[in-house]
Amino acid sequence: MKRPLTQRARALRRRQTDAEIRLWRYLKDLNRAGHQFRHQAPIGTYIVDFVSHTHRLVIEVDGSQHDRPREMARDTARDRWLAGEGYRVLRYWNSDVLLNTEGVIGDILDSVEGEVAK
Repeated sequence: MKRPLTQRARALRRRQTDAEIRLWRYLKDLNRAGHQFRHQAPIGTYIVDFVSHTHRLVIEVDGSQHDRPREMARDTARDRWLAGEGYRVLRYWNSDVLLNTEGVIGDILDSVEGEVAK
């Protein structure tokens, strides 16, 4: 029997948002360059949108529901926990990914390359 978190991650992969689909297309190109991103991946008790375990980098693509106080508090607690596990978290709005994809990818590359340069 599959673990519930793994099953949930698989279900989320099947119903991605347009922004997640677009970003994943670009991240797959980065995978070919050796950056090893995964999508809808479990970390602890959470499922993150995208992660590079190699670079300890989590990328979250948020919709408008993340602008509500309760969700913001959850995101803050989650980001704090991920930071405690050694992950950096980058968050982007769906609209940023859809309307400024190259800028988002540039930001991600800067983060990855900046981490490598340290």
